[in-house]
Amino acid sequence: MNARKFIAVNSREALKMVRIELGEDAVILSNRKVGNNVEIVAMADTELSKLSEMRPSEIIPTVEKGKPPVLTQQVMSQAKALGAKVLDTNTKREVVAVKPEVITAMPSPIPSQSPTPSPEQSGIMSEIKTLHSMMQEQLACMAWSDMQHRDPKRSTLMREMINIGFSPALSRQLLEKMPVDADKVWVQKLLTHNIRVAKPTEDVVARGGIYALVGPTGVGKTTTTAKLAARAVVRYGADKVALITTDSYRIGAHEQLKIYGKILGVAVHAVRDTEDLKLTLSGLKHKHLVLIDTMGVGQRDSRVAGQAEMFNDAGVKRLLLLNATSAGSTLDDVVRMYQGSGVVGCIPTKLDEAVTLGTVLDVVLRHKLVMHYIASGQRVPEDLHEVNLDYLLHRTFKVTASPTPFAMQELEFPAFMAGLGAAPTMRAEHAA
Repeated sequence: MNARKFIAVNSREALKMVRIELGEDAVILSNRKVGNNVEIVAMADTELSKLSEMRPSEIIPTVEKGKPPVLTQQVMSQAKALGAKVLDTNTKREVVAVKPEVITAMPSPIPSQSPTPSPEQSGIMSEIKTLHSMMQEQLACMAWSDMQHRDPKRSTLMREMINIGFSPALSRQLLEKMPVDADKVWVQKLLTHNIRVAKPTEDVVARGGIYALVGPTGVGKTTTTAKLAARAVVRYGADKVALITTDSYRIGAHEQLKIYGKILGVAVHAVRDTEDLKLTLSGLKHKHLVLIDTMGVGQRDSRVAGQAEMFNDAGVKRLLLLNATSAGSTLDDVVRMYQGSGVVGCIPTKLDEAVTLGTVLDVVLRHKLVMHYIASGQRVPEDLHEVNLDYLLHRTFKVTASPTPFAMQELEFPAFMAGLGAAPTMRAEHAA
């Protein structure tokens, strides 16, 4: 077991040394104060893995004398020639120990045995893993306490960003770049610089074309389709806009879009498959803007892939709708499942229902999505707005008057950071 010792002025620097020398999965064995420095003893994860393996790298099948399969002299000679050991246990059993790669070369069938650790080895491994987990948590608490002591402004911002919905990964990455004299305004400016918003030349209504609005059930696809169509009708006239629905599963889906189409004076078409879609689009080439309302299915549904394939075959671009009230892990999953070369941007919806916008902005930034519009209600077309990033960030960072029970308090934060794994800074470079 090759354990190594690292000494630095504080735990943060010592952990950086561990990461550089042994990698992100290094196992922390101990830590202690040595004068004014911190000493950490660690080992590579590969070294720890070896403890769970059998001591010899050999497989030992046993065969009783007189019982099939018979170990012939030829087999034993071949085993010796290949470097295996042939042992006589001086019992009623004849034992042949061969290396794993030799087994397949044997002419006679020899049953292999999977190496299993002894109870003592299992116990040692369990204790090491428990100690490893405890040490990781303690070191995370130390790193966080050290950060609070050295840079209270940064630690306060970290807690605030996580409480308003930003992921710990993105929060760490942003705050590690923060100058000493910076504050919340600097963070907002950095977010403004990195969150992508569609330029006037990229506006789907002004640019025109064929766009499908996609996303999970209940995200507001039909209403948002009508809102975009209303904007186009006001600017270019009803005869320059067409609506299509591919939603033949949801009861009343076609009828709902037809009602919007009747109010706007826009024709509504229903399609069933790729060939039907291509045929319909060929008759709408003279339209400035064609919007396609799609069926709502969960992001794990197999029909998501089929839907994307249909639109790719028909040359249709896609706008992904993101529910601002959803949890970050859910939004991440939605983007992973729906994103592809045909997705040109996103429209966050239900902003009026979301307590904070940090989560949806976090997902938009990390996945490098382009925001085209934001939707904040059911009214058509009033509740569709162009993106005002300054307003969104102001609302995101605005402190609510009454604290929520889900907000992380000062005394709870070290334990929370420990639960994320040891040394939060060790993974920051790989975040987002």
